[in-house]
Amino acid sequence: MSSSPHPPASWTRTLAAALLLFAASSMQSSLAAAPENSSAQALRATHQRMIDKLGRSSFGRPVQLDSMETADGLQGDVYAVVEHPLAEISTALKGSAHWCDVLTLHVNNRRCSVASDPQGREMLTLYVVRRYDKPVDQAFELPFVYRVSSNSPEHLLVELSAESGPLGTSNYRVTLEAVALDERKSFLHFSYSYDHNTMVRLGTMAYLATFGSEKVGFTVVGKTPEGQPDYIRGLRGLVERNAMRYFLTLDAYLSAPGADQAERRQRRWFAGAEQYPRQLHEIDLDTYLALKREDRQRDGASR
Repeated sequence: MSSSPHPPASWTRTLAAALLLFAASSMQSSLAAAPENSSAQALRATHQRMIDKLGRSSFGRPVQLDSMETADGLQGDVYAVVEHPLAEISTALKGSAHWCDVLTLHVNNRRCSVASDPQGREMLTLYVVRRYDKPVDQAFELPFVYRVSSNSPEHLLVELSAESGPLGTSNYRVTLEAVALDERKSFLHFSYSYDHNTMVRLGTMAYLATFGSEKVGFTVVGKTPEGQPDYIRGLRGLVERNAMRYFLTLDAYLSAPGADQAERRQRRWFAGAEQYPRQLHEIDLDTYLALKREDRQRDGASR
């Protein structure tokens, strides 16, 4: 019996379908990888543009802080070269529970919990007091959606977003992006932003012009009559102070990410903040440690 010179039609259709599935799968993989590669390349390009600024940074380390008033609110951005491999950063900062440990280093953040919402999204709820000496039952809640948008050997992107906040604020965004520079160093971009309505903006400006008139940020806008640096004030000064406090929580956590290292991280955060007393000093070390100890005991947490 002689074989047919052409394969059966059913076999041809099966092969064609398999090839189409393979092509579609390959296309989806390429499309999924493209944003990650694009983001990583963009952050590397930012690092190249900032090399000179980072090398002569006034922070005493390769750190650059930028701020802006957006159309609806405020944004602070911190860029830094850190002595941590990207794999170490990814391991330490992947997981909402780890981010609770990070964020509660901030003096005003007194509690943090994690859960899933009805849509199955990972949630992180932060409890924030307006001043460190206010009781925890006066804290307002910030319910963040937690998402790891990219996690590869070359690029990490973690995003936290909260649609609503207290006292007329909204659209909170906390973002950490990092790329590997070499086997020991990484380049980080930390961004902190939120929106506020007109009443909140006017009220905050009134406070900063009166009771908060001595509070300053980090951007130098000139010199005082005595020849000292004249630092930015007002709303941009406000967001710069908070962006730096949050960056220092990341820095402190990466220095001691272990579960039993809570006090070591707290001391590191406090020491980092005290390097800039003009902007960040609010509390003495013993009081800060006592507050954080009280928080751990109250919540029965390991942090």
